[in-house]
Amino acid sequence: MNHSRLISGGGWLLRRLCTETQSPAKKENLYRMLSALDMTGGSVLETLDNYIKQGKAIRKTELERCVEQLRKYRQFQHALEIIEWMEMRKINFSWNNYAVQLDLVSKTKGVVAAEKFFSGLPPPAKNKYTYGALLNCYCKEMMKDKALSHFEKMDELGYVTSLAFNNLMSLYMRIGEPQKVPELVALMKSRSVPFSSFTYHVWMNSCAYSNDLDGVERVYEEMKTKDKDKIGWQTYSNLAAIYVKVKDFEKAERMLKMLEKQVKPRQRDAYHCLLGLYAGTGNLEEVHRVWNSLKSVSPVTNFSYLVVLSTLRRLNDIEGLTKCFKEWEASCVSYDVRLVGVCVSAYLGQNMVEEAALVFEGASRRSKEPLFRIEEMFMIYFLEKRQLDAAVRHLKSAFSEVKGDTEWHPSPRVAGAFLKYYEEETDVDAVDELCKILKANKFDDSWTKTWIDAFKSSAETDPRLKEDDPQDYHAQENYTS
Repeated sequence: MNHSRLISGGGWLLRRLCTETQSPAKKENLYRMLSALDMTGGSVLETLDNYIKQGKAIRKTELERCVEQLRKYRQFQHALEIIEWMEMRKINFSWNNYAVQLDLVSKTKGVVAAEKFFSGLPPPAKNKYTYGALLNCYCKEMMKDKALSHFEKMDELGYVTSLAFNNLMSLYMRIGEPQKVPELVALMKSRSVPFSSFTYHVWMNSCAYSNDLDGVERVYEEMKTKDKDKIGWQTYSNLAAIYVKVKDFEKAERMLKMLEKQVKPRQRDAYHCLLGLYAGTGNLEEVHRVWNSLKSVSPVTNFSYLVVLSTLRRLNDIEGLTKCFKEWEASCVSYDVRLVGVCVSAYLGQNMVEEAALVFEGASRRSKEPLFRIEEMFMIYFLEKRQLDAAVRHLKSAFSEVKGDTEWHPSPRVAGAFLKYYEEETDVDAVDELCKILKANKFDDSWTKTWIDAFKSSAETDPRLKEDDPQDYHAQENYTS
């Protein structure tokens, strides 16, 4: 990496890229193009190069916004490729760009690669931003010893900020040591380190972790007294989530009403939180009201539909889910199979097999990608209903979709469902039949044995064996992700 050229050069390119003026109506949305690459194919490099070749203006700030949005929706590889394209094009890097790149290297290539990246930075780039980014990597990966050692080094260099303290607090929450959070709070107070909203939220959560609801409310009162300007909708979402967990729905809904007063029209995340938290209180009427409010004030994305469908499935509102799914199908710009999965899962959960099959058939016609995950839902459902032939039919159907570079093999959950069926039915012939099916699809006997042995050894610990349940879409800081 030629850091000196990155730091000193790049202005010529920005001037060149920004000389073309276009009307907003004619200019394609760059983020939309980049975020759709998983479905449309192609690469970030080709997309950006073609964008320029077509004479379209592109600014560094626009690229940074794309990186920010892609990170938000966990498209880390594409976000990193934008940063690398900026590096290749010798566009000026700020210190914050280096910190973002380090974080993306960690997410896509691992902590060791992030450490190597950090070591290779020029001295001026090893500052509070990049030091903080590496600390965040250690904390996210729950590398306690490295995190504490790195924090001490930052402290020696004078790089410790409230963000660094927040990272350590989050680490302690992840590793089940919430009692350490108040100790860090006390240390921050003794050093007059200002609190952020996140500081208060994690402090509240540490109290809730220990079932100290009085402590939660004391933290909230302190926040109102000392840092009232830092109270936002996330604060009320955090409090509501705590009350939902202890089933104090009256207090939870009181916080949700406070949350709604803070929400601005295009803050979709806030509406998503409201949907999930009202579902937590079991208030279906409020879920529908919030959904209608969201549609009236903000463009609704596929993700918004995913949130509301997951919420309606959670509340067993099949009528509402069906209406919402049909509404999405009739108006969607890009077909998102995740929504199909939620709908099929909801129908199968209510033994509405015909309805699930119709949705699946419609998705098979419209989707550009194989529907392996949904095929697996049918396999597991039919095995639980002791309908082996139907389950095997879907297994064969899934294998028939494996073409070219497309790869698929049955997940551990499918393995578990088949094995459970065989163990309970003691149908040895069926096991032999499954082996024949696998072998016919290029899975030899040794692979089949490995598959079965792997399932047996990981049945209690493999998170993939659990049902993919929708998350609660609230803003409680997630220190377990």
